[in-house]
Amino acid sequence: MDDSGVPRLPENPHQPDSRLKSEGDINLSPKRLKWAESFLDEETRAWLERDAKVFLHQSLSTPCLDVLKESSGACFTDLSGRTFLDFHGNNVHQVGYGHPHVIEAITREMQQLPFCPRRFTNIPAILLAEKLAHLAPGDLNKVLFAPGGTSAIGMALKLARAATGRYKTISMWDSFHGASLDAISVGGEEVFRSRIGPLLPGSEHVPPPDAYRCLWGCNGSCNLKCADYIEYVLEKEGDVAAVIAETIRCTPFIPPRDYWKKVREACDRHGTLLILDEIPICLGRTGKMFACEHFEVVPDMLVIGKGLGGGIFPLAALIAREDLDILGDRALAITPMRKSSVGCAAALAALEVIEQEHILEHATRMGEQVLSRLQSMKKEHPLIGDVRGTGLLLGIELVLDRETRQRALDEAEEVLYACLSRGLSFKLTMGNILTLTPPLIISDGEMDHALAIIDVALSEVERQTGDEIRPRSTEMVL
Repeated sequence: MDDSGVPRLPENPHQPDSRLKSEGDINLSPKRLKWAESFLDEETRAWLERDAKVFLHQSLSTPCLDVLKESSGACFTDLSGRTFLDFHGNNVHQVGYGHPHVIEAITREMQQLPFCPRRFTNIPAILLAEKLAHLAPGDLNKVLFAPGGTSAIGMALKLARAATGRYKTISMWDSFHGASLDAISVGGEEVFRSRIGPLLPGSEHVPPPDAYRCLWGCNGSCNLKCADYIEYVLEKEGDVAAVIAETIRCTPFIPPRDYWKKVREACDRHGTLLILDEIPICLGRTGKMFACEHFEVVPDMLVIGKGLGGGIFPLAALIAREDLDILGDRALAITPMRKSSVGCAAALAALEVIEQEHILEHATRMGEQVLSRLQSMKKEHPLIGDVRGTGLLLGIELVLDRETRQRALDEAEEVLYACLSRGLSFKLTMGNILTLTPPLIISDGEMDHALAIIDVALSEVERQTGDEIRPRSTEMVL
């Protein structure tokens, strides 16, 4: 620890830090400290020290990166007055920061009905539930709200147990469903699961549909062995309550088009429910209101959140089939904000923005253009091993060698801080994937500026790395 009590990573080379990098960039790394020393002013450091002294420390969170002062649209501004394009935003900023329509709705409801106690309901809550039931595919027309995605995942797991009389689950390695004990049990990231003790029994895991690093070596020509393996586990276990997975991993992993249809069919054959987690990618990020629409599949339960609260209010929802409404004599969740009038007003306003400003069409059009540009950047930058995306859910995977696909962990972190220094914030996932999730209201000019920053940062890091990068691939432009 340093003088402020902030822990630092061990210097022992036999204790690699890649485990911590599975969910994001490491907030305790030497690169973070070097960046902070050169980029942050004295006042900001003082506030960060005060923050570190009073908050419980946890990975990926404390110490914090910077101190923010304000946000608007696609950007936030720090205490020093520097403005950043936010391509991270914890995926809450589909309609941008401080959208006037959302603020107006929240203000109006706060003045009229700031809180709705348990046992009562309110009109915004009813209207939002009706709206989500209308928007959701198939027969997903029963809704329950929660203050966050983790709580909604817990509700889905409890409902699956009650509906099937079983307790086992199948979920994906490398997945994230929240940080509570039940959520990390079905989650698949070591940084959350390790050294915690016994997790929920019956939490089985399978490889994700990651075509770039396929366990079965598909090399992009998927034969759906990953989906076959789920049915294999269903057969061997025999009594699985639910398959729970992210429709598209926010890394992102983009499953093959027929993947979820095959999993859906396998679940139906074995009496297993399908729960799809779209907490970070719902409401237009992929160009569809719900990502499962891309795969023409309807789950038994759909969990959404993050952007549902309009980038202001914490709100999530479980949307389930009507015939799963079976627990009237028990409680899936009891929270003070179960039917928040203010939160539901924010969500209704956010949905209105998405529809009235044609956000789905904008995300689809811009996503296609950006993905094409990223493909062109791949030809120019040997660090880029793969690019992928759907709508404005985009990923750039950095590797040291395109044949071995060795993760460029240090280089990705260097790119991150080079971009931050130029005014672009995004998330690293798996330690080497630049995960780009901009606000869906982003303009063409803002996107051009962000891609230019990434281009310059990649070039800078490639010059520094030199011969360590081996672009031994026919895909490269020589």
